[in-house]
Amino acid sequence: MDVPSVGTRGEAPWKKMSAEELENQYSPSKWVIQMRPEEALETYLQIGIEGTGAFSQGVGLSVSTVKLCMDRTSGTWCVQVTGEPAQWPSWLGLSCSVSFCSKDESAFMVEVLTAQGVAVVIVGYDIAPRGTLDQMVDQVTRSVAFVQRQHPRNEGIYLCGHSAGAHLTAMMLLANWTKFGVTPNLKGFFLLSGIYDLEPIVFTSNNALLHLTLEDAQRNSPQLLVALTQPADPTCHVQVIVGQHDSPEFQRQSREFYQALCRGGWKASFEELYNVDHFEIIENLTQKDDVLTQIILKTIFQKF
Repeated sequence: MDVPSVGTRGEAPWKKMSAEELENQYSPSKWVIQMRPEEALETYLQIGIEGTGAFSQGVGLSVSTVKLCMDRTSGTWCVQVTGEPAQWPSWLGLSCSVSFCSKDESAFMVEVLTAQGVAVVIVGYDIAPRGTLDQMVDQVTRSVAFVQRQHPRNEGIYLCGHSAGAHLTAMMLLANWTKFGVTPNLKGFFLLSGIYDLEPIVFTSNNALLHLTLEDAQRNSPQLLVALTQPADPTCHVQVIVGQHDSPEFQRQSREFYQALCRGGWKASFEELYNVDHFEIIENLTQKDDVLTQIILKTIFQKF
């Protein structure tokens, strides 16, 4: 899908918003169309719990968890790999409107993938306030490197993240893999309803736990850096996807990040999914015939 240019870069639209409007723009639950905002997180959390439970009972523990932990005695990193699903990629817990996460509701979307023979790994990390954003990015980076070392003959690694998880996934485009002694065989990225310029977050209630400074936000904003980074593999396909009923700010961020990818020479595409909101875009991955599910499967199996 072609995305029209937004024109020359001037003052970002969010800087002209009132504090209340900025808060609304970065509160996805306020943009759902089928229920009241206060019902949104509870409803989708329950969907996740029930879906994950049904999946686990049906196929057993077939989804791996990779989590990086610091050994406080030796000061070295250790890796935990288990057979149970870990937390949904996000920065924060249920107290924040950005996303929600727990190992108990994160595997509901993988059944259609494992049914097709796709090996799925869910990355866990320390969310705020326990972990800083820098630490989250580092833990995810180390986890991806670990997967590559464990499976050096893989046919391709595809990374997918939703909301704040899309931001962490996008940061993998900027990773210095030589630092970790391995170059992951990254073949595709699926960035779902993400945030790629973190500066607006500094001025919302989401920052009460993140404690981001402007410097932190700029250092961790792929929007500002991806056009300056050369793709390690020019065939790697980065797909930026947003819901029709995501907030205007989430839609703007997705469009502008796609444009930044194109300026940087990345193989990128943009898709706005019809008639889905911020939560439905990920919930619908339980359906084999869902548009996004088919995009992911076709990309993995190179059917485009």
